[in-house]
Amino acid sequence: IDEKALKNARPALAQAWRSFLDYNPNNGILAVVTQLGEVLEIYNLKDSTHVVRIGEHGEPEFKISDGYGIPTGVMGFSDVQVTDSAIYIVFHGTPFKEIARQSGRLPDGGKYIYVFSLKGEPLCKYVLDHYIYGIWVDEATKTIIATDVNNDEPILKFNFG
Repeated sequence: IDEKALKNARPALAQAWRSFLDYNPNNGILAVVTQLGEVLEIYNLKDSTHVVRIGEHGEPEFKISDGYGIPTGVMGFSDVQVTDSAIYIVFHGTPFKEIARQSGRLPDGGKYIYVFSLKGEPLCKYVLDHYIYGIWVDEATKTIIATDVNNDEPILKFNFG
């Protein structure tokens, strides 16, 4: 093992695998999603099971430059919420080449909400009419409250189901 290369790569790996997480104490489910790429990890802390789901955009892709990770794949997830019955995730999916090419002209955020079972099975994908970052899900009222950083009125409400 090249210890020097590994030491130089650690900050880049930490950047590339930066994640968002949510935990639901009612069911013991911890969900972790990557900011780059398309990786979902689910930990059931009650029965010690662990599931990894890697979507079509794969694991975080990056190049290392002076110890820093430069993303080369896609902007991945920006929020996750574990409810009592499902996992809801905001997904961007925009390639970094496109982000660089458009140089600030693209809307910021994701327009997809992926829904998975608590065991990691895909349930559905919502395609939104706005680009969003954060979400809060109320399954009882079938409502998602979301933030849109591109809008002067940043709080949005979506109904689902």
